[in-house]
Amino acid sequence: MNLSNPEELKNLIRKHGFSFSKSLGQNFLTDREILDSIIKASNLDKSCGALEIGAGAGVLTRELAKNTAKTVAVELDKRLIPVLSDALGEFENAEIINGDILKLDLRGLISEKFAGMPVSVVANLPYYITTPIIIRLLENSDLLNSITVMVQKEVAERICAKPGGKEYGALSIAVQYKSAPEIICTAEPGCFTPPPKVASSVVTLRILTEPSVIVKDEKLFFNVVKSAFGQRRKTLSNALAGSPYFLLQKEQIAKMLDEMGLGSNIRGEKLSISDFASLSNKIYEIL
Repeated sequence: MNLSNPEELKNLIRKHGFSFSKSLGQNFLTDREILDSIIKASNLDKSCGALEIGAGAGVLTRELAKNTAKTVAVELDKRLIPVLSDALGEFENAEIINGDILKLDLRGLISEKFAGMPVSVVANLPYYITTPIIIRLLENSDLLNSITVMVQKEVAERICAKPGGKEYGALSIAVQYKSAPEIICTAEPGCFTPPPKVASSVVTLRILTEPSVIVKDEKLFFNVVKSAFGQRRKTLSNALAGSPYFLLQKEQIAKMLDEMGLGSNIRGEKLSISDFASLSNKIYEIL
């Protein structure tokens, strides 16, 4: 079975009477080069486990099963379970779970299915829930070696963005706090069945053993970041003074920014992740 061949893929899904759902963002990858790039970037071997989110018809799942000790594929759409069972029939090391990754007990699942194994997440993520899934995975990053995902090209650029550009924001900082992200390759719409309307990119997040910056209160740190980017047109002093998460006067914030050598009229997108850590630590001391 070669599901990277669009005709073979179509034959498999026709066999089971499956029809694509736009609401679930179902676009199945069928480009051999991109599949190979994902597997290479994931750095998998026969001692590893792979957790796939949104398995679809099993195109990527089959490649994961070939390259790991254990592959667990989570798929929300129950109509795809018979398709996946057919596609993965030859792989004893592949298991299918019909469920919502945002509702499953992720820690329990990894502990049960991958006991003692290093685990990587590999997935072609539905565009409409990309960010919630990535944040959920990062919240449990201590369980993972890496996260390699196909996402909308613009989201990949936001994930890897550096300070100063329009792509840089809260998602950039959330990802870069727990991992070192890298864009691996770009997939044009023709790499999928059916083709999406936009280009996609494969991005790998190498999980850090320690966060990239030291903060005194992680929740406060992220509240500062969310406040800074909640109203991008405002100066940072004004944005933080209007934060729903803490009560500070504009003059207090301006003074802290001046002490950091940043200037009171700076905007959030100009601050590095280290700057945000320093600022949140200063705020922690006076709250």
